[in-house]
Amino acid sequence: MNLTIAVIAKECRPGRVKTRLTPPLTPEQAAALAQTSLSQTLETVRSLPAARRLLVFDGTPHKRDAAGFEVSAQGSGGLDERLAAICLLTAGPLLILGMDTPQLSREQLAPLLSDWATPASGPHRGAWFGPASDGGFWALGLYRPDGGLVRGVDMSTPQTGTRQLARLTGAGLDVGLLPVLRDVDYFADAVAAAQACSGTRFALAVKRASMGLPAAGMPFGVPSPAAPTSWGSLR
Repeated sequence: MNLTIAVIAKECRPGRVKTRLTPPLTPEQAAALAQTSLSQTLETVRSLPAARRLLVFDGTPHKRDAAGFEVSAQGSGGLDERLAAICLLTAGPLLILGMDTPQLSREQLAPLLSDWATPASGPHRGAWFGPASDGGFWALGLYRPDGGLVRGVDMSTPQTGTRQLARLTGAGLDVGLLPVLRDVDYFADAVAAAQACSGTRFALAVKRASMGLPAAGMPFGVPSPAAPTSWGSLR
């Protein structure tokens, strides 16, 4: 399959990643959980059919994480600019994923993989979009990468996903929707993600992190809000 999968991520240093997991976790525990999430995501991506796998990284990745990936430094500017810069790294079909959904599975990406697996007849859709339950998005697939489809979209707001999806449909693209996933922002999100991928390293890491925490406070943190109701109307 002529597909490039890019994972955008950053080095998991205490106090620099997943700060909303603290409390109940310590900064060191939060960073360790973020590292497990990243490693599990990369492991899943290695199992997917792709011509190229890119790790677009802020910092220095562990050797085990970089294995099987071309490592590229993130661009400068806001997240929209950094995502737009990834579009310059390939001319063919591109799928951009984040490091915040360790429950990612091949089954969740099956519609995109099936749709783009038959280049002879052309893709059924020019883009695929994976909405997140907090109003953002966890996946962005562009059959013909164009940074202009991302640049200028206000990121990290409850309306980010709606605006990004509107940008795609407004450009005349036929957009397919992937399942709504829950980003790991608060510890309640981590617990929910662990339940969705039980038996994995991430699920075991969440279980270990939960040991010794007062049960009356579980799950900790503020859960991500429900998915916006506007996804279907923008299909």
